[in-house]
Amino acid sequence: MCDESGGQLLWQDDFCRIILADEPDYPGFLRVILNAHVKEMSDLPPAEQQRLLQAVLTTESALREVMAPDKVNLASLGNVVPHLHWHVIPRYADDPHFPDPVWGGRKRDTPHAAPAGLDAQLTAALSRRLGRARETE
Repeated sequence: MCDESGGQLLWQDDFCRIILADEPDYPGFLRVILNAHVKEMSDLPPAEQQRLLQAVLTTESALREVMAPDKVNLASLGNVVPHLHWHVIPRYADDPHFPDPVWGGRKRDTPHAAPAGLDAQLTAALSRRLGRARETE
């Protein structure tokens, strides 16, 4: 996650980036990825912890505006990829795993439908909340 975007880049600044993950069962599955290689939230100074958490919460708000999910799941695992990132996952009563975690046993075969232009809508909602995306150096 240090050297690659990790998905379709929707927004970034010098601190973090927000990507649309390639998760066919979960359209709108977003990741907020810290740009610096850090393993745990507690490895960050308090101001950076707050900055990252604010990015996660803002991402959740943008996702709710665009997709109106029944629930949003937030997760920071990193067991396989020990690089600080947060999953922001829209959940619907008809999604393949509901009410279980997205990593649990499958209950249905069909994912919830994605709205048309999802990536553009999410990019616009994130930009309204976080400001215009800036290139990292």
